[in-house]
Amino acid sequence: MSQIKEISVPPLGDVDAVDVIEVLVQPGDTVAKDDPLITLESDKATMEVPSSEAGVVKEVLVKVGDKVKEGDPIVRLEASEAEEAEAAPPAKEEEAKAPAAAPEVQAPVSEAAPLPAPEPEPAPPPAAAPAAELPYASPSVRRFARSLGVDLSQVRGSGPKGRILREDVERYVKSRLQGAPAAGAAPGIPPVPEVDFTKFGPVERQPLSRIKRRSGPHLQRAWLNAPKVTQHHDVDITELENFRQSLKPEAEKRGIKLTPLAFVLRALPVVLKEFPQFNASLAPDGETLILKRYCHIGVAVATPDGLVVPVIRDVDRKGVWELAGELADVSARARAGKLGPNDLQGGCFSVSSLGGIGGGHFTPIVNVPEVAILGLSRARMQPVWNGGEFEPRVMLPISLSYDHRVIDGAEGAQFVVRFGQLLCDLRQLVL
Repeated sequence: MSQIKEISVPPLGDVDAVDVIEVLVQPGDTVAKDDPLITLESDKATMEVPSSEAGVVKEVLVKVGDKVKEGDPIVRLEASEAEEAEAAPPAKEEEAKAPAAAPEVQAPVSEAAPLPAPEPEPAPPPAAAPAAELPYASPSVRRFARSLGVDLSQVRGSGPKGRILREDVERYVKSRLQGAPAAGAAPGIPPVPEVDFTKFGPVERQPLSRIKRRSGPHLQRAWLNAPKVTQHHDVDITELENFRQSLKPEAEKRGIKLTPLAFVLRALPVVLKEFPQFNASLAPDGETLILKRYCHIGVAVATPDGLVVPVIRDVDRKGVWELAGELADVSARARAGKLGPNDLQGGCFSVSSLGGIGGGHFTPIVNVPEVAILGLSRARMQPVWNGGEFEPRVMLPISLSYDHRVIDGAEGAQFVVRFGQLLCDLRQLVL
């Protein structure tokens, strides 16, 4: 005999409530276990919620635009007989909880909205909208627009099927404020004038990837709000490289790729403890420094869709082998678009490594509200004067960008010099 089961929203980590941006099933659909049911969107990621049961959809309990939280029901399924036969007969109370237990959420980095046209136009309603004159937006976005006095019919939506996002409303307000600053405020940044490039030759429009559309506004905020200085330095890692090469047989046995980045992560917590102002954030009042007594480090990973920065937690409690394994795991999940919300938050300090690509020093952008980021370029063999002659040494170019409101130039120089000493002589890490 078939049984009706209710599938609920799985744990969302630190996220309280998220928007439903897609409903992927409808009544009568047959779904297998792990088939996606809906797509959710938070500030940091989009994620598909899979079904924890196989069966036929009897009722869909959410719609696009709804906000849901952990444990909220999504659909009711008529479980297939094969599925019931495989399951042990648990107590009814346990069955009711099982669907919400822990389906694994796959979370590619979420989509951000592209910049609106200079002159906002009314958004066309979605094809399935019941009332053509109503702008397509979630209830929370409508409330947000009302609180700002914004007419949504004047806002162009950049979400799926023209859905108006909170970011669209914010950009609309900013575009209206440009050229009319509040009393005592500095004028807004003038917009880049629109150019009709078709006058000069054929063109092609290509939308930015979801990750780049999401990260773009964040990078712009970081660039405008945190005055940055970049300190460059070359670190002698000759002995580190010799040691790393000697560990290759052990790495092959463990099935781990041991890269210089694992040693960088091993050394950073030592320097961050010696210079705690680098492991901190500036409070919104601009007068208080929030020192962090934990060490979670974000590592920038290049993916086909753009750059993401998953966070490796408690780096100060882990050895090189464990860090190398986590680096490989988080990089693979990032490139496959399988990072969850918890993977992308909580960082204290970030590392951006271009060693696998090449190039020299560069200027990484501080990932605010962090106050510093370390850039690594490709190590190269070069002649170094030892006092009597030139000898070949492996030199690693590093670039430390920091928020000058928190960190002085002398502190930045001291940080890179101390970090270089640790990489140059790994024996200091055990002292």
